[in-house]
Amino acid sequence: MWCATALLAVTGLFAADPAANMSSTKPEWMPPFEVSEEVLNILREINSVNAYQVPKLPLRMERRYALTPVEVTPFRHVEPHKRHFLEQMEYWGPGRAIPEPEHVDTVKIGFIGPIMPTVSVAVGGKSHNEENLGIKKLQGAQLAIEEANAQGGYLRRKIPFELVVRNDNGLWGSTGNEVIDLAYKENVWAILGTIDGANTHIAIRVGLKIEIPMMSSGNTDPTFIETNIPWVFRCMGDDRQMAYLLCDYMYRVLDLKRVAILRASNRYGRFGVREVVDSSRRMGRPIVVEMAYPVGSEDFSIQLDRIEREKPDAVVHWGNADDGARALNQMRARGMTQLFFACDRCIRDEFVKIAGSNAEGVICASPWDPTRDDPVYQAFRERFRKRFGEEPETYAAHAYDGMAILIWGIQVAGLNRAKIRDVIAHRMEPFRGVTGEIPLSSVLDDAGEVYLAKFEGGEWRYYSREQLGLPPREVLAHQAPPTPTGSSQTPDPSRQAASSQGS
Repeated sequence: MWCATALLAVTGLFAADPAANMSSTKPEWMPPFEVSEEVLNILREINSVNAYQVPKLPLRMERRYALTPVEVTPFRHVEPHKRHFLEQMEYWGPGRAIPEPEHVDTVKIGFIGPIMPTVSVAVGGKSHNEENLGIKKLQGAQLAIEEANAQGGYLRRKIPFELVVRNDNGLWGSTGNEVIDLAYKENVWAILGTIDGANTHIAIRVGLKIEIPMMSSGNTDPTFIETNIPWVFRCMGDDRQMAYLLCDYMYRVLDLKRVAILRASNRYGRFGVREVVDSSRRMGRPIVVEMAYPVGSEDFSIQLDRIEREKPDAVVHWGNADDGARALNQMRARGMTQLFFACDRCIRDEFVKIAGSNAEGVICASPWDPTRDDPVYQAFRERFRKRFGEEPETYAAHAYDGMAILIWGIQVAGLNRAKIRDVIAHRMEPFRGVTGEIPLSSVLDDAGEVYLAKFEGGEWRYYSREQLGLPPREVLAHQAPPTPTGSSQTPDPSRQAASSQGS
């Protein structure tokens, strides 16, 4: 039987035989399994300082934030006084000198996610409709905990890990209260955070005051990681990266001229399309119209009337799967045949079930490729199906990876929140998860590749940048800036692609 610790041995997070690496002659701060010399150096440093010292740890440095293509970089024709998010932020505070507690029955890790809706006067009904995503996320986290316990739990003391679950009911104050409850009443050592962008922002600001590691595996809001909070991580590609790929494909490959946006009227929709809007404008093809709809809408007539009048070549949807499918059906019913692009939340059985034959040809951005030939993912897939009787999807797989990284940090650093944060934040080698490689950027965001998924012949097929005929991100991020042009001029995608590949 495969389990989390065994899997992490294969992926390079844990050693294959943890017990075989334990020795009474090693310093007590040594991890209970083999780690790289890089991680050992981090441990030596954080265990050598007192409460008033700051360890000298390696910092990530980026040439360009988030590998933003030069062509869509803000104010690219001037050199700014300062560029943000290029150098990794350090944690300068105390905490590393706090000893591990003498008596601990279980090692608790917190979970916050939308696993059940609640009725709220503030929002006039259900507080959210993301519980279908949150339940999948919970399943992934549960499986990682169960498998780690099957391999001995917290290896230093032979005690089990315990998942402490809290519902994110969609209200800001409540989310902050849950973080406080987890940190001070339950005494968790780290938290796997929620999905909703607004609630996550509240949660991490409370987490900053508490000083506790927080991992996001479901929130794709680009600004989540731009808060300059050194306790925050993300193991999932965000909407910024997916928007760059979407725009590259729409304008460089398809040469679309007029694109409209239909989005949910919440933070997810508003912030999700922001890079699509900005990138389109900077590539000389501004969005012709952007229409928002209330989450859970049944009638999109007003929005589609406006969009149809603009005669777009394509429509980009950013919202939940059910809303996207209903909007698509109403588009097709009124004879609108434009290409339909969507966010990763629409890559779901729910979308296909509601859209029916209209789903054919839909293209969605995706933070990973679950169809790749990867033995690590395939082994996880089998275990997940055996445990829950269904296929894993985006939120389950990324939650599994996020929880596995937190478990690795606890095993390596011991029961000290600051040290757990340190070993995860300053490890330069990418984490190898079931979703693929997870290289953390200078802002501790997942800087791995993202993909486009197209529904063809009754199934989702995934395409990388190379398969789409696009230059690598590194080429677009570091090429010379294009010559300034008027807003009425449109770029030649074939010439740009050839120039990019030759640079």
